[in-house]
Amino acid sequence: MKLLSIVLVILARCDQIANAYRILGIFPFHSPSHWVMIQTLMKSLVQRGHQVDVVSHFPQKKPIPNYTDISLAGSVPEVRNNLSASNIFSFNSFTIKYMTKIFGSDTCELLGHPALQNLIKNPPQDPPYDLVIIEVFTAPCYLAFGRLFKVPMVAVIATSLYDWLHEMIGNPYNPAFIPSLFSTFDQDMNFKERLTNFLITNILSIQINYQAIFQVEYVRKYFGIEDTFIRELYSDISLFLVNSHPALHGIRPYTPAIIEVGGLHIKDDGGPLSLEVQKWLDESKDGSVYFTFGSMVRIETFSKELMEIFYMSFKKIAPVRVLMKVARKEDLLPGLPDNVMTQSWFPQITVLKHKNIRAFITHGVLMGTQEAISYGVPMIGIPLFADQHVNVQSCVKKKVAISLNSVHDVTEEKLTSALNAILKDPTYRENIQKLSRLFLDRPMSALDTAIYWVEYAVKYGNFLQSPAMRLSWWQRYLLDVYAFLLLVVSAVLLTALFILWKIKRLLPEPHVYAKDSAAVESKKNE
Repeated sequence: MKLLSIVLVILARCDQIANAYRILGIFPFHSPSHWVMIQTLMKSLVQRGHQVDVVSHFPQKKPIPNYTDISLAGSVPEVRNNLSASNIFSFNSFTIKYMTKIFGSDTCELLGHPALQNLIKNPPQDPPYDLVIIEVFTAPCYLAFGRLFKVPMVAVIATSLYDWLHEMIGNPYNPAFIPSLFSTFDQDMNFKERLTNFLITNILSIQINYQAIFQVEYVRKYFGIEDTFIRELYSDISLFLVNSHPALHGIRPYTPAIIEVGGLHIKDDGGPLSLEVQKWLDESKDGSVYFTFGSMVRIETFSKELMEIFYMSFKKIAPVRVLMKVARKEDLLPGLPDNVMTQSWFPQITVLKHKNIRAFITHGVLMGTQEAISYGVPMIGIPLFADQHVNVQSCVKKKVAISLNSVHDVTEEKLTSALNAILKDPTYRENIQKLSRLFLDRPMSALDTAIYWVEYAVKYGNFLQSPAMRLSWWQRYLLDVYAFLLLVVSAVLLTALFILWKIKRLLPEPHVYAKDSAAVESKKNE
């Protein structure tokens, strides 16, 4: 029996090697939260026997067999534990033009980086690439890698599907019941909300796609590809892996090329707790609250008034304990309550899994929200920027969270009330446990689903691609058909009017007929 097991393992391994592919990952955006999802996918592809080369700002600290870093580290300013309160407040005043510059044209300029230029001019041939996996946001200039290597592409989206992509990839989109990524509406909208949602979606999409048109210059400059347009590059994408799920984002119409893999990054082995933290949580018999604004934001840079509000509220819920992630403890306001422990980093999944965690204070980033839902921890949301407002509002409407709207609205009374509600009202925990079951109950895990479809794209290319991508926008909306039908109806009506006019011309005038009739009658009388 033991020998048989060994033989089966060897055969399985041989099958993996025989079906192994060489995959290039292109991830030019410097976002640690997005990288959590992407890194999980790329490492798992290596575990499946594939060879991956990964372009990113996050090279591995320890070498991994069959995983090669093409590092962009240091090419843009560091963002991990480097966002202060003033940085965050400035994000909320971003214009679309500025956003597409920072995450669009400026990101395209990275194509001139020596590591990328070497990849473009000297691609490996031993073996060559079978597939490109790329994160799609507002820099479609990178889609030229698929055309350069003449291989299928899989696009990764770290949120729900962006508003401006539906038109580009031929996916049906109806703002009457699909809320914009930048709105706080749910799928049941009244007239005013539908009007607002329609305007947000279309104005945003038009502006972003218009700004992206000019990125074709980077394609010509850095790839040497002439006679192409940005819209054409989207047609090289075989399928999309989207970090969404119906339990979180509602029911939406998607073509088969859009695969929802919400929670792909969540694995039970979230890393061990330090002995100090493990002891702290194990002894939290009255429960514990976990508080973090993620890997980028420095909580300690917020105002003295806000930090004092946090301190007073945490002190009031004692003996409940609080774990608070702080980048630099030495910059923290003095007077930290005794029931609060701070560290520069916590293994978040391991913390959320702990039996004594009762609440999660979060800024509402999607990855953290998915983790809290997976492990049934109700939330208090203090959104800071981007899609965090949408994520928090979605959880509020599902009655698994309480929102404090923004850091500007936080008061001691509101925060303490929210903490007491989450800690003492069992409804929130019951609701999030139901939501967790909805989120996790799938035929395959999100990660296994993603890997299956990545391998499918290598084998079958653009098979699942929407045929709408081969149509012009006026064909897609049947404007040419409506114009033709209008022309036919108009021609029929005009023809009918012309015939009636001709018939009328052939008939005698009514007054002439009347005069003749009167003359005949007069003669009879005579």
